[in-house]
Amino acid sequence: MLTRPQCHEALFVLLLSTALACGGDSASARVTQSPTPTPATGNWTLVFGDEFDTPTLDPAKWGYELGYIRNSEKQYYTSRSENVRGEGGNLLIEGRKESYQGYGYTSASINTRGRFEFTYGRVEVRAKLPAGKGAWPAIWMLGTNIGQAGWPTCGEIDIMENVGFDPLRIHGSVHTAAYNHTIGTQKTATVTIADPSQDFHVYAMEWFADHLDVFVDGQKYFTFKNEGTGARTWPFDKPQYLLVNLAIGGSWGGQQGIDDTRFPQRYLVDYVRVYQQK
Repeated sequence: MLTRPQCHEALFVLLLSTALACGGDSASARVTQSPTPTPATGNWTLVFGDEFDTPTLDPAKWGYELGYIRNSEKQYYTSRSENVRGEGGNLLIEGRKESYQGYGYTSASINTRGRFEFTYGRVEVRAKLPAGKGAWPAIWMLGTNIGQAGWPTCGEIDIMENVGFDPLRIHGSVHTAAYNHTIGTQKTATVTIADPSQDFHVYAMEWFADHLDVFVDGQKYFTFKNEGTGARTWPFDKPQYLLVNLAIGGSWGGQQGIDDTRFPQRYLVDYVRVYQQK
């Protein structure tokens, strides 16, 4: 069993647990890339979005994790333009091999905490992932009550995780008090896609009161249902916020080492959009 995330506190940032897509109930599939239109306007309304058309991130939408955060990862997260910026109409999160604040790598992790938090809806992110052993990009969500309830009671939804030593496999997972890696019950699934470092793919999640679904390029590969047995199995009736990050190494991403010849690592996000039903 893999070593799982631990929560710490540093630099006035609430340090959060990231899911590893392993253990528990699992499934796998394979999809080929296909165009994914935005949801029909008759069913969904755009409530949050960023097209990343400016060199700097909108502070009304995004905040930053700073410093060492979790999972024995090797990077120091910063808000510097060297690590996170708009470039060519995309968000660029750049992992760099450099000495900084006592660490050998830098990267970035952005989130909407305290800026945009929501209950139920569709999250859609079009992204091109980095490549190489040691890269660990993710798109995920956490309950806004993590400070009071802690992890995993707050609930975590992993819309996309990928590790560089298994580059074609995308992982979708949830973590709850009843279903998580620490007791061997995590709910997760994987899907194999065309090289996500060569092409953009659309990673999406639809969240309803009775279930949630996870997609790549419009094809659903993971469903988690509300069993109706309470918050230990379904904490997803409360607001959550969105995170996008690139970790380097760590308890999962670093299991086969870090390929230093692949730096700088470039994680490109074309857009982030959140919809809710009318």
